[in-house]
Amino acid sequence: MEGSSSSFCRQVTTDSSLQQDWICAQDLLKRKLVLQDDFTWTISSEDSCSEKKRTDNLRYIGGVDVSYLKEYPSLACGALVVIDAYTSEVVHEEYKVVQLDIPYVPGFLAFREAPVLLGLLDKMKYKDYPYYPQLLMVDGNGILHPRGVGLACHLGVMADIPSIGVGKNLHLVDGLTQSGVRQLLEARKNVDKDTIPLIGKTGQVWGAAMCSTTGSSKPIYISIGHRISLNSSCKIVKMCCKFRVPEPIRQADIRSRSFLQKMQRSQLQV
Repeated sequence: MEGSSSSFCRQVTTDSSLQQDWICAQDLLKRKLVLQDDFTWTISSEDSCSEKKRTDNLRYIGGVDVSYLKEYPSLACGALVVIDAYTSEVVHEEYKVVQLDIPYVPGFLAFREAPVLLGLLDKMKYKDYPYYPQLLMVDGNGILHPRGVGLACHLGVMADIPSIGVGKNLHLVDGLTQSGVRQLLEARKNVDKDTIPLIGKTGQVWGAAMCSTTGSSKPIYISIGHRISLNSSCKIVKMCCKFRVPEPIRQADIRSRSFLQKMQRSQLQV
């Protein structure tokens, strides 16, 4: 099984015509991106009880992640978890275990993972669940991407939902480097800031690096996915962080891994 999978990975990775199709698809998606606030809800302040009672506030935030088994890297579990922004409780969760035929190719993660995650969103919408997310947080990048259209952009446009990319590692685009970001975070002028913009050599703002919890030494990297500004993205991510990673994504990661492990144990017992 592993041998055939490795062979397939090499074949697809070197298939320039397939990658050219992906590039064309990314170009089409990129033209549809909305990089400013485009939603009807409002972002409530944490200390405003009266605001929280308003029905037009952001309340249901989705987090998505895909987990893999080390033994079978093509076997994956996609997870969609919806968090109540007021209570931080999980109010809904969806999972799907799939055998992925498309390998991971740098810059094209969306073509591997997006179909699984879009299927979970479609399932919620089709069944008319009351907790369908008003906003989607994605374990991946938005415009902070070599072609400016990462997984968060892909999902946001395809599902027509405001989306935010939250990366644990920095995409080295437009001259951005880990060491350069670290120096900015540690600079005296930024000592009291928990968020700094990620500005490339061309002057483009690609996103923001955020030390999301007190004393955190590892920043997370926030970028626009679709239909939301960077300022609003940072505000919402900060609001959702109990730990380094915002709660919707953290819960999606924990629960998708747990779901896979339980499935694996049940198969071994049979």
